[in-house]
Amino acid sequence: MKETILANIGFILLFFAIITITIVISFLLDRFFKHQIKKSTEELNNDPTNYKFLRHLINALIYIVGFSFAIYSLPQLRIVATSLLAGAGVLAVAVGFASQHALSNIISGIFIVIFKPFRINDRLKIGEKFGVVEDITLRHTVIKDFENKRIIIPNSIMSNEVVTNSDFIDDVICKWIDFGISYDSNIELAKSIIKEEVLNHPLSIDHRTDRQKNDGEDIVTVRVVNLAEFSVNIRAWAWAKDSGDAFVMSCDLNESIKMRFDNEGIEIPFPYRTIVYKNDISNHQNPVNE
Repeated sequence: MKETILANIGFILLFFAIITITIVISFLLDRFFKHQIKKSTEELNNDPTNYKFLRHLINALIYIVGFSFAIYSLPQLRIVATSLLAGAGVLAVAVGFASQHALSNIISGIFIVIFKPFRINDRLKIGEKFGVVEDITLRHTVIKDFENKRIIIPNSIMSNEVVTNSDFIDDVICKWIDFGISYDSNIELAKSIIKEEVLNHPLSIDHRTDRQKNDGEDIVTVRVVNLAEFSVNIRAWAWAKDSGDAFVMSCDLNESIKMRFDNEGIEIPFPYRTIVYKNDISNHQNPVNE
């Protein structure tokens, strides 16, 4: 009886020892990957996507293997495990149906990491949502929006969605600067003001090719793009090194161009209509009978 109790205590201690070792190994590897991610991102300026996903994957495998060994170390649980293995076929089918969605997310996450339609720190637009990719886990993608909120989207949805990636291949962004002026305003003056403001902005860059430079093309192109109902619409093509700079630049230019227009007498019109009376209304309302 005493030997049985001691044996059971030994199995229980072994069980908790395996669990403890599993947690410690997971913790140490997690710290190692965090260090590598920080080093890759801050010091080497590399893409941390692979490290982050591998960190989640290895942690999951460590816990699965560790807890499996812990369960198998207890004779009572070993019998249950053996019984489950005997019905492994039925169990696999049941688990397969139950975890179909979870497996879809895992496989989608692996495909995202392999083919990289987006990476950590990329700026994305998904439907009406905007944000920066913060993490890609086994199950979901974490996106931090510009209000510092986290948007959690399952990987399977991310794989099927149409995603606009501002940082895919080329970070350089072309920002449209649109203004509408009245028909009475000087179009050439308005175009020159817009061009000057874009050229003078510190975040504006010269994106011309060598051929365009040799041909003497302007750094900033400004054109009349539409004659609208109550305004002449003018657009400038302004280039910035990335989407963050492009946003700041567009905000600054909206302000500076509006101020220049005010000083130079360029009108930005409100919607209005001109009504022409072709006949005297009173004659139609009170016809004269002869």
